[in-house]
Amino acid sequence: MNGAESLIHTLVLGQVDTCFANPGTSEMHFVSALDRIEGVRCVLGLSEIVVTGCADGYGRMTGRPAATLLHCGPGFTNGIANIHNARRALTPMLNIVGDHATYHRVYDAPLTSDLEGFAKSASHWVRASVDSSTVGADCASAIYAANTAPGQIATLILPADTAWGEGGEIGEVKPAPKRRLVDDRTLAAVAQQLKSGPSTLVLYGQALSEEGLIAANRVAYASGATLKSNAQVSRMARGRGRVPVDRIPYAVDSALKLFAEVRNIILVGAKAPTAFFAYPGKPSLIAPNESITSVLARPDEDCVSALHMLADLLGAPQTVPIPLDSSRPELLRGAFDPVAFATTFAALLPENAIVCEDAVTSGRALFAPTFNAAPNDWLQNTGGAIGFAFPCATGAAIACPDRKVVCLQADGAGMYSLQSLWTQVRENLDVVNVVFANSVYKILYAELVAVGAKPGRASNELFDLSRPQLDWMNLAKGMGMESVSVDSLESFADVFKSAVKRKGPFLIEFKI
Repeated sequence: MNGAESLIHTLVLGQVDTCFANPGTSEMHFVSALDRIEGVRCVLGLSEIVVTGCADGYGRMTGRPAATLLHCGPGFTNGIANIHNARRALTPMLNIVGDHATYHRVYDAPLTSDLEGFAKSASHWVRASVDSSTVGADCASAIYAANTAPGQIATLILPADTAWGEGGEIGEVKPAPKRRLVDDRTLAAVAQQLKSGPSTLVLYGQALSEEGLIAANRVAYASGATLKSNAQVSRMARGRGRVPVDRIPYAVDSALKLFAEVRNIILVGAKAPTAFFAYPGKPSLIAPNESITSVLARPDEDCVSALHMLADLLGAPQTVPIPLDSSRPELLRGAFDPVAFATTFAALLPENAIVCEDAVTSGRALFAPTFNAAPNDWLQNTGGAIGFAFPCATGAAIACPDRKVVCLQADGAGMYSLQSLWTQVRENLDVVNVVFANSVYKILYAELVAVGAKPGRASNELFDLSRPQLDWMNLAKGMGMESVSVDSLESFADVFKSAVKRKGPFLIEFKI
């Protein structure tokens, strides 16, 4: 058994049964071993940003890692944007990166790089195999690391000679450690704090699961605290019958206003609310100076149990009513408007859909109007590296083939990972892609003003996407995907209703 064969046997043993790949010469023995060993589904991505974004979507929906297969340092760095997003989303991911043979590195061939340094910048765990006999054990350690709560990025570097060398052994895959429980002292301190004044619980990760939201709602019912999520969520159970929790606003002034009267901020799997960027004369932290920020549960701790135990300590009933909005989603007419689109989208979203959103400015108003949409899971760009939604939707569709996936993608961001559409067609994935085509990096105009500058010749040149106009109909056609262009809410509704009833990939360009 060679090293590559031991690696694949170990992946199968560790239930890593999907590999998103863009291989090169250094990975040929891994590819050859896949020809001989059953148990790993291989999915080709035409660029590494697609490969890693697919693994992110897959990991968010399954709770276990997919493997990626990347080629040397340049391949890893091509995919690092969506590795960054996955890390921020607490997604388990196992990157396998082929490299030059150990003895070849000293000759500084063109693809030689500081691969280990690149990997360390974006991963929680990094190891380079040194011999074919250790590859299986190294892979087992990588699987264990990726599965460690709350979900980690593990990167295994595989020099070519460790893959083709004989003497490989299957690694022993150990079960991941269970999440730690929050101690009684922390519970008592937070319970006391909640009684001292207006409080907000900030939820993230596991706390935004359906069970986590139920537990948080018990705490809110007993304490009067409000519930918020961070501005971007990794995965959140949403829609009718789920506890409605809105996001902290992206805009600093709006976020500061939201927290102005809050005395206590309790973090549950979340980091302290922080402005996305620094702005002249504005604070980095959103919390008022006089407020107190405490941690109920860290991301790697059992957030759901912590919330239930806190609710019990506060005397909350086991079952409390979910706040309901009596309004029903409705189909609106006219030109695109963020709130009107969100209201229409809420009326159209099918039951049990997965929504992958990288809509940037077009998606700012999506949350509140969609509280009463059909039950769904909502995935967002958590790390700010654009080019997220197309590949995330692709990976989510492979993870959950029985569910409709809806991708909401800004046009400029979509151009970063356009090749995802090709993979969707190749794999016949059930994804409806909605592209918001405003032909501009609109968010950059807002950011320009936010930092105290004014639009001018250079900014107009650098933010404009209309010269030449992006032709999404032909872009989709070039990837083999059927598409339709719309320019009104009523035409969008007609096309979207038809698209979700059919199987397979489809693209709707909404001209704004």
